[in-house]
Amino acid sequence: MTDDGAPAASPTIDVTRPHQARLWNHWLGGKDTYPIDREIGDRIAAVYPEIADVARQSRAFLIRVVHHMTAMGVRQFLDIGTGLPAVDNTHEVAQRDAADSRVVYVDNDPLVVTHARALLTSTPDGACAYIQADVREPEAIIEQAAAVLDFNRPVGLLLLGIIGNVADEDDPPGIVRRLVEALPSGSYVSINDGTNVLGVNEWTPAEATARGEALRLCAEAGTVPYHARTPEYIEALFEGLELEEPGVVSTPLWRPDFPEISDPQAIDSFGGVARKP
Repeated sequence: MTDDGAPAASPTIDVTRPHQARLWNHWLGGKDTYPIDREIGDRIAAVYPEIADVARQSRAFLIRVVHHMTAMGVRQFLDIGTGLPAVDNTHEVAQRDAADSRVVYVDNDPLVVTHARALLTSTPDGACAYIQADVREPEAIIEQAAAVLDFNRPVGLLLLGIIGNVADEDDPPGIVRRLVEALPSGSYVSINDGTNVLGVNEWTPAEATARGEALRLCAEAGTVPYHARTPEYIEALFEGLELEEPGVVSTPLWRPDFPEISDPQAIDSFGGVARKP
């Protein structure tokens, strides 16, 4: 750690450009950031104040999804694009419900993997492992995860806030399909991502919204481009799977009873959960 509380620099970490995982950590109130992350994060929040709520609601969605999967008997989880450790990480939620749950975290940021290894410890009955890999490498992820997870038994696949980082030319539906093909019947898949559909109309196109301006600022700052897609696009990623009720909806509206949201309001982030038949 440096004197200002930021994580120490590393030859493999570019501290001159903001990184999505560190921006997310900043919006959640975390400290695992560099000055560039805080600067750009604050600029984005100034034009799109809802981003902090999107971050909090995405974490709450993860909690509800993992709780639902453990209730369905899932004891193995593959969390791709995990981001920096925060409150109620996947294994903490899963192992509260079932102490023998096994979790593999995947991220392409070496800072994320380093912090996860240092901070995220499993129960004695379960297991946690950490892979540094890119979501665009599904076969490599599955091969490494198989050292901890048994792909003959149901797995909960979490793709939360990660597919938006994949450009169209890299074939996001194909990546999801290749990951799902590796899962046995009875597995569950959850996907959620940022959208830019609320408030969009004939007078206010997507690029003129606050979310559109936030995406422009991210691109200008040199982050990996984020592709805000439509709820229909996200729903199509579940092709061949059995969507659980209530389908693909704004994340606060997906089963808002655990943890309870007293007055759930739609935000520009949509997701759902599906079962592999």
